[in-house]
Amino acid sequence: MRLAVLVSGSGTNLQAVLDAGDAPLEVVVVGADRDGTRGVERAQEHGIPTFVCRVPDHDTRADWDAALARLVAAHDPDLVVSAGFMKVLGPAFLEAFRVVNTHPALLPSFPGAHGVRDALAHGVKVTGCTCHWVDAGVDTGPIIDQRAVRVEDGDDAASLHERIKEQERGMLVDVLTRLAQDRSWR
Repeated sequence: MRLAVLVSGSGTNLQAVLDAGDAPLEVVVVGADRDGTRGVERAQEHGIPTFVCRVPDHDTRADWDAALARLVAAHDPDLVVSAGFMKVLGPAFLEAFRVVNTHPALLPSFPGAHGVRDALAHGVKVTGCTCHWVDAGVDTGPIIDQRAVRVEDGDDAASLHERIKEQERGMLVDVLTRLAQDRSWR
């Protein structure tokens, strides 16, 4: 399955996909919403085409969304993976592609950019990660898979998030492999 992967930071989810071995997955392009991401560097180290599409470089958010869609479409992916991509995708993009996203909480609890912090503040004993289809809402699309992570005494946002990311990487590869094997979602 041909994948376009969108990143905003370190690219550890991307790396998990690249390291997936026998999984029927091919990353055909990696795009970022800002300059200087480690995710883009990881892609370049693997000879994968990359691009940066920054919101401030466009007159409107809709213009950015359309530009992002054009950049991804040029690589003809079967599926787009939002892997730590910290931008909400707009109508032009979502009309053009099926998109999966990972989120560091057990949705529908704690959507948005601060899922780990919000879960800790709420005092939950179990949190985790979710892989879901992206829709027009913020972390509201249909859930594909989830993995639980116990909150340990003394956890702060950084320590908890690191344990969640370990689960998230395996979950993402498992989900993508299943989707590659069963294309009925298209």
